Amino acid sequence: MEVSELDDALKVVHSSVSQIKWKLKPAAKRRLDIDILALCTGLRPVVMIDYGGKMPELQERLCTVFQLSQKESLVLQPLRVMVIEDMIYLIHVGGLAEFVESSLNSEIKIHFVDLQQDPPKMVIQTEQNLVATELKEIQKFFLSVFSVDGTNKDLLPCAREVHPVDGKSPVGGVIASQCSEFIDLSDCMQDTHVTVPTLNGWLLGYPVVYLFDRDHIADAIYNLSTKSLRLFKVSVCRNGISGKGSHQEELMSFSVPYDLSMGGKNESWADDFLAHLLMKFEKCKHAWRDLQMDVSECYPQAIVL
Repeated sequence: MEVSELDDALKVVHSSVSQIKWKLKPAAKRRLDIDILALCTGLRPVVMIDYGGKMPELQERLCTVFQLSQKESLVLQPLRVMVIEDMIYLIHVGGLAEFVESSLNSEIKIHFVDLQQDPPKMVIQTEQNLVATELKEIQKFFLSVFSVDGTNKDLLPCAREVHPVDGKSPVGGVIASQCSEFIDLSDCMQDTHVTVPTLNGWLLGYPVVYLFDRDHIADAIYNLSTKSLRLFKVSVCRNGISGKGSHQEELMSFSVPYDLSMGGKNESWADDFLAHLLMKFEKCKHAWRDLQMDVSECYPQAIVL
């Protein structure tokens, strides 16, 4: 799609935000723009929302904005709001389907860090880790909801009723529900030891994912809070016919325990991750001017998981 189409789509979203009198702060508006562009151009399949506001009001506002916007812009029609417990996301239905399939086929390599150990250690044999194996079952459930073969058509039309997904998931018989604006997968971790930070680590596309079960949350917090971290931040600079947004904006960020990383220098996982992002970037260079990854250090401090 052309840059003009993307700019027009953002204008439609801005109009919808104004129409429902949603008073977003300037920083939140810029974040919304970057998130939408990242989804529409294929840089990311999922983004987590933090624009201010609480559930369920935030969910209702986002759903209303996209209900209005998708009537005016074809570019925005593959986007949906997704809810998991108290977390809310924007997703690209097709992009998420491809991401899930790539994860299950091991095309996207994930490196797991066991936070239940002090100091944290890389997990070598994931098949012997309960949380890692249960995460794979959750990925299979996502594949049953988001399919690359086109069977997820119910997720795309702007129908008003709720469509249950046929069949049960492999993680406790979960039934996913979705309407025209949002998909509720709140029960996807039901009867598993998987925590929200672990699910988010995979779902948000981080190359390093923290593993710990529900019974060891306090241990994980302590083991991460008492260690120095390396913070990896990927930044982008967008193109726009209006000339706006020409400065660097954060695309995503994640942390790695200091002792388990060399700051991205001569690290195969970091090289592979950046190469994967740059491959996506090459396909949508008309929309983005630059993409870079920077690493900084963070000394021990209180961490909330």
